[in-house]
Amino acid sequence: MSFLEIKALSKSFGGLMALFNLDFEVDKKEIVGLIGPNGSGKTTLFNAIMGSFRCDQGSILFRGQDITGLKPYQVCERGIVRTFQLTRPFTRMSCLENVMVGRSFGKDPASGIKEAGREAGDILKFVGLEEKQQIPASGLNLIERKRLELARALATRPQLLLLDEIMGGLNPMEIKMAVGLIRQIHRSGITLVIVEHVMKALLGISERVVVLDAGRKIAEGPPKEIVQNQDVIKAYFGKDLHA
Repeated sequence: MSFLEIKALSKSFGGLMALFNLDFEVDKKEIVGLIGPNGSGKTTLFNAIMGSFRCDQGSILFRGQDITGLKPYQVCERGIVRTFQLTRPFTRMSCLENVMVGRSFGKDPASGIKEAGREAGDILKFVGLEEKQQIPASGLNLIERKRLELARALATRPQLLLLDEIMGGLNPMEIKMAVGLIRQIHRSGITLVIVEHVMKALLGISERVVVLDAGRKIAEGPPKEIVQNQDVIKAYFGKDLHA
């Protein structure tokens, strides 16, 4: 039984087919990279998994249970959470308070404020924001906001974490640090699906890569195979480079 299973998933917006008959699986404790040109359906898929909207057909199974059509908070309670490309902290609240909100939801929410505060502090330490606990989120720079976004997601105690361009806008050193943090999260036992345009980092961290183009899966396999796949090259560059 697959940890996450996407079956014949389709979603359209008016005349635009964002996802079409999409099938793929994710195994427990796997790191799967999800790539494709802009508009290929990556974020739409994340939204579908999280229950942000209903798909036209198909199903989503998590740990063998059908979660298709559940509301976002119900999906979160089952152990799936996502980050957003554009971070969305509560800017007037401190970093600690932001993560405490996350500990109030999810699969195993904190039993009270003291527990939420203690565990939120531990999570901030894990992501490298220990010294920023009392600073308002509005005072953070880009990489710190991304770390806070990750901390809030981890606070829900997910079993499956969907990362949406967590490395976008970072410099090479910050990307290296982000990759190290992602590896730590994976070692803790969390399964990861990662959407990322920083291709070198994504291919270096993923065990398997799924490629979307115009809402369809056009390739799937180990990173070394994906970078040589002519369908993938054509989707990104518009031509067969070997032609």
